[in-house]
Amino acid sequence: MGARNAFGIAILLVLLLCLDLAQGDGGVTKMKMKKKKKKCSDYSQGRWVYSSSYPLYNSSDCPFLESGFDCQKNGRPDKLYLKLRWQPTSCNLPRFNGIDFLRRNRGKRIMFVGDSLSLNQWQSLTCMLHKAVPKAAYSLKRSQGLSTFSFPAYNVSLMLWRNALLVDLITKNGSRVLKLDSINNGKPWKGMDILIFNSWHWWLHNGRQRPWDVIQYRKSTFEDMNRLIAYKLAMTTWSRWIDSNIDFSKTIVYFQGISPDHNNDWNGAKASCRGQTTAVEETKNLGGSNPAQIVVEQVLSKMSKPVYLLNVTSLSQLRKDGHPSIYGYGGKYGNDCSHWCLPGVPDTWNQLLYASLIHKI
Repeated sequence: MGARNAFGIAILLVLLLCLDLAQGDGGVTKMKMKKKKKKCSDYSQGRWVYSSSYPLYNSSDCPFLESGFDCQKNGRPDKLYLKLRWQPTSCNLPRFNGIDFLRRNRGKRIMFVGDSLSLNQWQSLTCMLHKAVPKAAYSLKRSQGLSTFSFPAYNVSLMLWRNALLVDLITKNGSRVLKLDSINNGKPWKGMDILIFNSWHWWLHNGRQRPWDVIQYRKSTFEDMNRLIAYKLAMTTWSRWIDSNIDFSKTIVYFQGISPDHNNDWNGAKASCRGQTTAVEETKNLGGSNPAQIVVEQVLSKMSKPVYLLNVTSLSQLRKDGHPSIYGYGGKYGNDCSHWCLPGVPDTWNQLLYASLIHKI
């Protein structure tokens, strides 16, 4: 492809993205997926309040918890972050009932698909359920990119399929090619009863952490491009694949929403999660809508099938205190402001999932 043609395509994509972001309302009220009558006006708006009944479990209750999420075991001295409960503005979020969750999903397969934030939520849910039925037998199997946590007594399987970018990443002539318009790796997603997708954080990696060498879109190849544009093209490909390949009479599909990090997206460009011990009280103290979240909302609103958004972004943005920081992967030599301590914020994500299921969205 000639350089002039590639430059022209890139300019067109930038203009289209800017137009879409300008039209985005930052919310979900106009989405097709919200046409059904709500049981609650909006679980995503509210505040974090102290609760003596929290956390929903202790990390010691969860012997299979990843060490990078176990902030207490890793020496975190403060505990207030464990005692915060999400209180929506216009309603009450149902308290998680693990036995009820298992009974409702008896005989079902639930799959999380995405990056390590999907791992974070999947681990949270397995811990919450194990706490509810501590004497119930369970099995945990890992095979390549698939992890399966099962409760045989309920015939429930919670699966995690690691696929950070959702679209295809192939090796061609020794080069890693990210194909924004192709999904040939989605066969494991078919036949699930519940699917929860997530993707964003790996789109931001640079240098040696960047998982691709070149990007391909249709017949054009780029060494790199604006990551938000690339993400929107990939999400559009994903949405079309879901519309065409998933049987919605048998499968409920969710998108996790964007989990914010607190390296630099709150209260100024030099902010960090390190040393933070309290939540932000009001969203006005944050810096506006997450642009990736706007992309997700736009893409979901244009789908022909009902994909439900777990809108975790706003409530998670308030939790600058919820990350492992130096009490996670990397220890004192790291500063993890992307993942979340467990118990912690992902437990609330799973409460949103539970609330949507009991209300039969």
